[in-house]
Amino acid sequence: MSWELGDKEFAAVLSLTDRKRYDYFIKHVADWGEVWSLYGNDGWVLASDEAGRELIPIWPHSRYAAACADGIWSATQPKAIDIHDWQAIWIPGILNDKRMVAVFPLPNNKGIPLPPGELKHDLDEALSEIE
Repeated sequence: MSWELGDKEFAAVLSLTDRKRYDYFIKHVADWGEVWSLYGNDGWVLASDEAGRELIPIWPHSRYAAACADGIWSATQPKAIDIHDWQAIWIPGILNDKRMVAVFPLPNNKGIPLPPGELKHDLDEALSEIE
């Protein structure tokens, strides 16, 4: 279960640089044990970058994901993924599918494209500090 995200924190985080948003993502996902994405009738959403690579968009809290549930994603809603499932099942699947992750997209920003192995490493490191 996620923490209560107030309006001030929500607005402040939206204005952070990509790097600081990434750090926020890692800390909060490790602390709360959830990764969020958007899910609809057709399954989990996908994004793409300029090179045409498929990306799995992920957020640290349902409210950030919901802020991006518009346009082609308007029929979707935030859904949590347990951090242990993310690390053990999702990351290998994303690697196998030759996809990347888009960490913390915003309504006006595609997020931070990252190889899943790099994200796994950073999350493993953060998790080891709190477990």
